[in-house]
Amino acid sequence: MDRGKDVFVTALWRSVLALLALTLLALSPARAQSTHIQPKLVAESAVPAPGGTTTLALTMTPDTGWHGYWINGGDAGFGLSVEWNLPEGVTVAPLRYPVPEPLILFGMMNHVYEHPYALLADVEVDESVAQGSDLTLSGVANWLACTDKVCVPERAVVSVALKAGDGAVPAASRTRFDGWRALLPQPLDRSGTWERRGDMVRFAIPLPAGSALDAPYIFAQTQNLVDYVAPQTFSRNGNFIIVETRAKGEASGPVAALLKLGDGRGLSVQFEPGAVPAAGEVIAGATDAVDFGLFWAALGGAILGGLILNLMPCVFPILSLKALSLARSGGDARSAKIEALAYTAGAIVTALLLGAALLALRAAGEQVGWAFQLQHPVSVLALLILALAITLNLLGTYELPSFGGGQALVDKGGAAGGFWTGALAAFVATPCSGPLLGAALGATLVLPAWAALPIFGGLGLGLALPFLAVGFVPALRNRLPKPGPWMDRFRKWMALPMGLTAIALGWLLWRQLGNGSQLIWPIVAVAMALVLLTHYGAMQRGDRRSWLLIAAGLLFVVGLGGTVAEVADTERTATAGGSTFSPDALAKARATGKPVFVYFTADWCLSCKANEAGAINRAAVQTAFDKAGVVTLVGDWTNGDPVITRTLAEHGRNSVPLYLWYAPGAAQPEILPQILTPGMLTDKVKAK
Repeated sequence: MDRGKDVFVTALWRSVLALLALTLLALSPARAQSTHIQPKLVAESAVPAPGGTTTLALTMTPDTGWHGYWINGGDAGFGLSVEWNLPEGVTVAPLRYPVPEPLILFGMMNHVYEHPYALLADVEVDESVAQGSDLTLSGVANWLACTDKVCVPERAVVSVALKAGDGAVPAASRTRFDGWRALLPQPLDRSGTWERRGDMVRFAIPLPAGSALDAPYIFAQTQNLVDYVAPQTFSRNGNFIIVETRAKGEASGPVAALLKLGDGRGLSVQFEPGAVPAAGEVIAGATDAVDFGLFWAALGGAILGGLILNLMPCVFPILSLKALSLARSGGDARSAKIEALAYTAGAIVTALLLGAALLALRAAGEQVGWAFQLQHPVSVLALLILALAITLNLLGTYELPSFGGGQALVDKGGAAGGFWTGALAAFVATPCSGPLLGAALGATLVLPAWAALPIFGGLGLGLALPFLAVGFVPALRNRLPKPGPWMDRFRKWMALPMGLTAIALGWLLWRQLGNGSQLIWPIVAVAMALVLLTHYGAMQRGDRRSWLLIAAGLLFVVGLGGTVAEVADTERTATAGGSTFSPDALAKARATGKPVFVYFTADWCLSCKANEAGAINRAAVQTAFDKAGVVTLVGDWTNGDPVITRTLAEHGRNSVPLYLWYAPGAAQPEILPQILTPGMLTDKVKAK
């Protein structure tokens, strides 16, 4: 009798709690309306039978432009959870999710639902529950609602009225729930295998040949297993589907994933560690999904960004070469068009080759970004020698056919000269990430290779657009000054910016090598180039005795290089205006509750150095930062850094500069423009 009384009191107490939850929900209409995804809890049968089960559906209806998340939200989101308030004798199984869709935002992969969806869970009623008992269920649901600009954690009380009965299911209710069940992934009856091979993770899914696959995609349910945003390749080897993608994290042991088959269908697959067969025949239609809106926006941004690069200081020395070449054509339409097309071809081909190398390195697991060629001292040394050679040529130290006389060489030499000038412009200039270019190149992180390569080509096209216009628009070409004696003076003046470029590259090489002893051989290489080019010029002028003076100069340069090498280490002790960036340093800085300013720079990035000199390191800005207690962190990408590369990718970038402002308590940073002003930074401080 006492036991029956206890059960009755417990049931009554549960009912009162459920009633209170419903009352709170009813008395808070503003809160209910404030959610951007509206939840509703419904049951397939309102009268579940004791000893039986029924199914619950938590339906989620996003507002236009909003989305919810799968159980593993990917790089940025998280799934839904419910804190249940259950009557005695009632248990609820974990929620089952329908097949999601991949969505890339700001270089991060999200596993989302952009349309109404339903999460299902089985409800079991103990056979001891008396007929007619009130089994009303309630709970507090928590989820994340996002747009392409903002994310909001949301919560709401959900409830459904149930009563122990005969378990009858109305026909309309069964039809509706069958539709929701059809969208759930079906469990595969056999386990697959998975392995980590280098920087790649590989899966073998036992799926008989002939199984239909339409644009498959694999969603890793296990955390710390794959790089969500990385491309996925699918192939068939006999009765196995082989999936290969980039690894990320240290997951081990059994793992779980969802294989999307197409048309909302999917398979839940459990994987055990083991050998994975070799990749087989690529599955038709298993290409990466492309957001064509992102593609066209990125392509347009790359073209405009390349066009703006012509105004950046890092491009000016190369422009001087082309200006001289166009002026030399004297308005000749055919020569101008040939040079313009050759220059365009050189810029586009070089941009494509750099882009292809970048994509290949990333596919191989290397953490590299745009301008990776300037992160290696050998590449910088080659550019330094090339800049020195061009400087000496402009000064008249020696002559090349493409710069000297000889009308018979105009056609061939002009085209060749135009091509290599365009190639040089793209190679040296593209690391200067100007407006629009950072976001455009960041899109190549999340697009398949066939869609990413045209974006790199668009950058080269934008860089060449001014010369295409001059070559093919007579009105512009006719405004060029006529050839004359001024050209020789102009040519010598243009040696100045190119010489400054050579000096800047030498400074960069010194900064990269750091250790003084490592500078000796680069200095010898530069000195040898200087000797050979000067001697070549002397030979052209008929002076065969200049080698004595050159040899003496070489000995002097090598001796001077040894002296510089001895003091190089002490001269490199200068530090940047801020602490060194690392994820731990950022976490500690944000934990202080102070504003945090993070900027990523490189010694070879002229726009970075311009921003530092013109804005970041200005006295007014530093004074304002000190008064507000702003914590400044500096990420130096000069020699490359996998941690910085990943951080850039997380913010949709694969180049520098990148400027992040973390306001106190903000969940996400504000990405500042790539061209800074002192007022822009002091205004951020005043706003806080």
